[in-house]
Amino acid sequence: MVVLTGHWTLRGIDGRAGVLASELRRYVEEGNQVVWDCREVQALDNVGALVLWRLQGFTRRGAIEVRPEHVTLCERWSQRQAPPDTPPHVGAGLLNTLMALERALWSHALDFTALVGQIALDSGQLLRQPSRIPWKDISATIYEAGVRALGITALVGALVGIVMSYLSALELQTFGAQSFIVNILGLSVMRELGPLLAAILVAGRSGSAMAAELGVMRLTEELDALSAMGISQTVRLILPKIVALAIALPLLVIWTDAIGLLGGMVAAHVILGISIPSFLHAIPSAVPVVNFLLGIVKGVVFGIVVALIACHFGLRIQPNTLSLGVETTNAVVTAITAVIFVDALFAIAFRGVGLP
Repeated sequence: MVVLTGHWTLRGIDGRAGVLASELRRYVEEGNQVVWDCREVQALDNVGALVLWRLQGFTRRGAIEVRPEHVTLCERWSQRQAPPDTPPHVGAGLLNTLMALERALWSHALDFTALVGQIALDSGQLLRQPSRIPWKDISATIYEAGVRALGITALVGALVGIVMSYLSALELQTFGAQSFIVNILGLSVMRELGPLLAAILVAGRSGSAMAAELGVMRLTEELDALSAMGISQTVRLILPKIVALAIALPLLVIWTDAIGLLGGMVAAHVILGISIPSFLHAIPSAVPVVNFLLGIVKGVVFGIVVALIACHFGLRIQPNTLSLGVETTNAVVTAITAVIFVDALFAIAFRGVGLP
């Protein structure tokens, strides 16, 4: 019989569990059956019960005697199955990691599909009842994600245009083809850099804000309150963000294109001596208008992708601060990665469109 005394709490264990485990191992090797007597234990908390539960033979099946006040705590742990003491074999860690990754991907796929399906159903209802469309929420999101992003997109667009013009001018001067800077700058900014820069900046700025907003609503139980009142979370929270980004991001693309070309024109005028009126006159013939339209279409698609991913990760936030930070970071990283991936698909699908 194993008799325990004293305090088996977080502060009272003090390494006694290791000594008890070695004594139990030797006791069992001698062929004895482990019977516990914990009637002399003065204090027992959840940590002490967990430590004893992991030791050999600590069960409630007639082989243990405890004080009445400790019965519930012991029964709670004795109903669980203790983990094996044998170390895992080589490769188990990698296998468990791959299985956890597979489960995570499957969970994300199911949740994302359910979100898209719910959005489609609610969109159909709103089309039949236009009076239920949350126009104020859409307008507010357009202002937050579009108007307030004009400054950072203009700054980045101008800097990228200057850098592109400066680097291109150095190479074109080598071959005496300075006039082709209009083709290079116009095509790269309108077709690729403008939409991509605007989408990445919006994903980092507005996507994180959307995910964090939904996460805070989860922490403050506002999402549960909406469900209790019978208000659709998709209609009130998700659809306004998707529609707003689908409207705001193409406008930001136009704004970024204009500022990027302006920065490139100024740099070309300083380095190569090309006047701004000549630059503007040469753009329509050097860059087909379909590239400009393709950039706007990219903006619409990028806006929908960023909003969907931000809302998806925002709804997955658990009611704790750690999950809020992790899922917000995941939303930004995933949105930027998805934007680059979709841009690559556009490049492949429209590789022969709009090129002079």
